[in-house]
Amino acid sequence: MVEWDWCLCPCSWTLVETTHAMKYNRIILHCSATNKGQDISTETIRKWHTSPPRNWSDIGYHFVILNDGCGTVERGRPIWKQGAHTRGHNQTIGICYIGGLVNGEPEDTMTDLQECAFFELVDKLRDIFGPVTIHGHNEFSNKACPSFNVLEKWGSTFAQRE
Repeated sequence: MVEWDWCLCPCSWTLVETTHAMKYNRIILHCSATNKGQDISTETIRKWHTSPPRNWSDIGYHFVILNDGCGTVERGRPIWKQGAHTRGHNQTIGICYIGGLVNGEPEDTMTDLQECAFFELVDKLRDIFGPVTIHGHNEFSNKACPSFNVLEKWGSTFAQRE
């Protein structure tokens, strides 16, 4: 089993491994499907996931990038636990950014700070797990989430999918 002690700050992130590492080769990006400018917490998503009709044991995502004007990254499900974010593809790291809708319709609302936080988080995860590829939830499900095409937005070099 793996347990991590995370200190995530916009400018200096440290990661301390306390036991054996899991093997991941893919990150799947999600949005919270909330309106632009709305700031909800990781705890709110945890309540959505652990209440009826889902009744999951915990939040499905490993990380949540808040829309708090700071690009704060919060821990969700422990990294050593299998995700619950993409049916049939949960042996992956699930990251959710807060947003994804404008007036109830799917649209890329990821702020510059959220994007920067996502890039930094991906760099840290690649330091640990190696060359993980980046995907949108919409590549595995008939959904708009994360409300944009990952390859179109960031290209194959960052996504490591050449």
